[in-house]
Amino acid sequence: MTTVAGGVPLLDVDPFSVPSLQDPHPVEDAIREAGPIVWLESHGVWATGRADLVQEIFLDQETFISSHGTGLTNTALQANWRKPSVILEQDQPQHTATRKLMNSVLSLKVVKQLKEDFQAEAFAVVDEVCARGEFDAVTDLAEAFPLRVLPDAVGLAPEGRQFLLKYANLNFQAMGPRDDALYEEAVVQAAEATEYVEWQMRRENLDQTKLAGKFFAAADEGAITEETAGLLVRTFLSAGLDTTMLGIGNALLALSRTPDAWSALRADPSLARTVFEETLRCHAPSPYIGRTVGKRTELGGAVLEPEQKIINCLSAANRDPRRWPNPEAFDITRDVRGHSAFGYGIHACVGQMMARMEAECLLTAFATRVDSLEVTAEPVRKLNHWLRGYTAMPMRVTLK
Repeated sequence: MTTVAGGVPLLDVDPFSVPSLQDPHPVEDAIREAGPIVWLESHGVWATGRADLVQEIFLDQETFISSHGTGLTNTALQANWRKPSVILEQDQPQHTATRKLMNSVLSLKVVKQLKEDFQAEAFAVVDEVCARGEFDAVTDLAEAFPLRVLPDAVGLAPEGRQFLLKYANLNFQAMGPRDDALYEEAVVQAAEATEYVEWQMRRENLDQTKLAGKFFAAADEGAITEETAGLLVRTFLSAGLDTTMLGIGNALLALSRTPDAWSALRADPSLARTVFEETLRCHAPSPYIGRTVGKRTELGGAVLEPEQKIINCLSAANRDPRRWPNPEAFDITRDVRGHSAFGYGIHACVGQMMARMEAECLLTAFATRVDSLEVTAEPVRKLNHWLRGYTAMPMRVTLK
């Protein structure tokens, strides 16, 4: 490790290389422990894994802006692969109107109205899958359940849903470097998926009685444009599934490796939400989020210049020993308030209540029906620049 001006650590590590993605914690820990803020020479960006600085960056949206991209790429200086998100990649005041609308569409009241049907579907999925005794916990549970409930709730057409995960994979791969095989492979795999998303964003291809219809009703009232309504629908297509699925898969793996936590949940399925929150802290499904420096500033002993990128290492911050006692332990008795898995401030994940509700439904059903669980082979890591979880997880269960 060397230093740049002011004694700020310069790290020659690459958190987005395949070896790092296969075993991410050592690189994340190196970033966090090297100093409050570090310069990642591999990508020419700043990074921090300190919990206090991550929160500071999130809450200072005037200095650390979102409109120039929330990945490695500064989209004000380099063309992006898609139109910017009208939620994630906007600053105030433009962000305020779309955020307000999305908050109303995904309000606590709406989520509560959906929960009864979602819980019934969760039991149906768990009963169907777990009756086999052996299955893949990722494809058969963690992916199958959200794919069954969320597209219907949004109002997506029945056809084309097989493209959802390929499009989302490209969306998150594009947040990282765009000069490696992972990104290139995602582009090829998502060729048809991008066409599907353009088609599915249009009013005539959606069920107007479902969540998506509220966006176009707002357009009819003049609150937003027709194009913005479609882009809000795209938010569900690009970011509404993967983090929930990966979070559920991470929770099932953590439970299989933590007998005390599984015993507690099996005895009291109402702990499902608690289990998911500790999963988000300990195994954040979306480990990074980027910001762009909007004005010259000092942070963590470094001087940051306008248009430089800074990467918030959420997974590292969620395991920062300055904030969390025994941070590597999966402990469902700990107070997890303040974890950064869904961000903070005006750009905090707008769908977090929905994600939490979906995970709670699935884990509740699983704990209600299942007596014992065992992961029977090493899970297969998902190799995505901006996501953290698994693509396969062979599991054996016995029922109560």
